[in-house]
Amino acid sequence: MEDEFKISDPQVLKVVAHPLRVRLLGLLRADGPATASELGRVVGESSGSTSYHLRELAKYGFIEEDPDRRDGRERRWRSRHRYTSWDNLEMSASPEGREAVKIMRLRQVAVLEQRVREFDEGEWADAWVRAAGLSDSLVRLPASALRELHERVDELLEDLGARYAGAPDAEQVHVWVGGFPRRPEEEDET
Repeated sequence: MEDEFKISDPQVLKVVAHPLRVRLLGLLRADGPATASELGRVVGESSGSTSYHLRELAKYGFIEEDPDRRDGRERRWRSRHRYTSWDNLEMSASPEGREAVKIMRLRQVAVLEQRVREFDEGEWADAWVRAAGLSDSLVRLPASALRELHERVDELLEDLGARYAGAPDAEQVHVWVGGFPRRPEEEDET
């Protein structure tokens, strides 16, 4: 599996921005190869619907048939990349690109909300309960520092992932990093 699928075409980003497609791609990345029927059961859709969306993901290079795990009746699909990326500035050059990026950001926030709702402290060991959570900070930074933050977090995650890959107590962990500039709210002049 390759590391990154870098998208420069807004139409390709819109393909994966579809709610079911982004969910199917996420499942293939997190849980490994699966058939349309298996994925359909997980997401509550028919195998015909999941099969159509899987073919669309394959058409644009997000996934491929898994040659190592063939099923006699159905194709097994796997992700081709660990993650998808794009250049925000490049995408913002067109209305379609801005729309596609906005949709993807909202999808990411929706997944974050879902994970927060699903996390039940009663189902996890104390160490996980202490470690899990969110924080937010408001700090003054130039754009270059925010970019540096993203790069350093990526490096740290890669290092930690490699260091603890074989740890018996390791779990898949969703990690979100975001930062957006904020304009001060204008005071009400009435």
